[in-house]
Amino acid sequence: METFDDILKEMDFDFFGTGEYGMSLEEAQRVLSNDHFIFLDIRTDEEVSQVSFPFAKHIPLNKLPDRLNEVPKDKFIVPFCASVFRAAMAYAYLLTKGYDEVKGLTATTDQLAGILKPGPLYLTMKK
Repeated sequence: METFDDILKEMDFDFFGTGEYGMSLEEAQRVLSNDHFIFLDIRTDEEVSQVSFPFAKHIPLNKLPDRLNEVPKDKFIVPFCASVFRAAMAYAYLLTKGYDEVKGLTATTDQLAGILKPGPLYLTMKK
């Protein structure tokens, strides 16, 4: 299990240059129906009451420490939020808790909703 200090020390030029911490919208679309991937919606309850993503597990970021047992360690976890900022926080937090397969979604929820329109969604489900 890494400490937060360890994670920060790994965030050098190569780390950000390669994008290894993040999952693009295109990558997310490819794995959306793959059950090895858990999309973790860390937005607040208020945000989710306005727009929800049925394929995602919803745990608000501020409740994640108390509900961490609901996030399986044997799956690839993809935290996401409205602005990407909280996803980055969840990414680092999950790494400190021993999660090996984690990437923050580098797209906003608006962009994520865009791939759920009939055309893009149909293509995703056909794969």
